[in-house]
Amino acid sequence: MQGGYYRFATSLHHSVSGFGDGDFIRLRDEYGNVWRGTAERQDDNTVHYRFRDSNGKTVSGISDSFGIILRDHSGNVWRGFLM
Repeated sequence: MQGGYYRFATSLHHSVSGFGDGDFIRLRDEYGNVWRGTAERQDDNTVHYRFRDSNGKTVSGISDSFGIILRDHSGNVWRGFLM
C-alpha cells in the first residue's frame, strides 16, 4: 500500500488528518483524538479503510480512483484524499 498524508472532512467542516505507512494509518482529529486504522486493497482495486479511536468509535469506507469516502458511527460522511 502507498503511504502518505491523509486528510478528511465532513460537510460540517470537522476534520481529521495524519500519516500512513503501508497498510497502517494514524490520524488525529481537531479535538486531539487519535484514530488508528488499516487500509486493505481489494480484488477490484478499491481500498477498504477501517479506523477506531480510544473510545471505541469507528469510521470505515472505501476509495477508488476519485477519492476516499468514509462513514462514521453516527452516519456522517467524511470525504478525503491521500497526498
